[in-house]
Amino acid sequence: MAKLLPVDEFDLIIFGGTGDLAMRKLLPALYHRDRDGQITGDSRIIAVGRTALARDAYLKNAKASLQANLSNGDFVDKQWRKFSDRIEYV
Repeated sequence: MAKLLPVDEFDLIIFGGTGDLAMRKLLPALYHRDRDGQITGDSRIIAVGRTALARDAYLKNAKASLQANLSNGDFVDKQWRKFSDRIEYV
């Protein structure tokens, strides 16, 4: 297995944050990187979309998408809480 190196803190902006690519591919990949300790410190993931959503509503959709698109056993509530703290929606 490849060794994952932690990266410096960053802000990542995802345009189309409510779209299929973000929900099915990008967020699950970022969730795995966060779970494996590669995303560090106060790094933020800022999802941008045209749909007017409160942050809580976006997180609810993101959580449902992760649960549907991750392999069995990959979704862990404790890890989700840590990961979701990084996510903002605009």
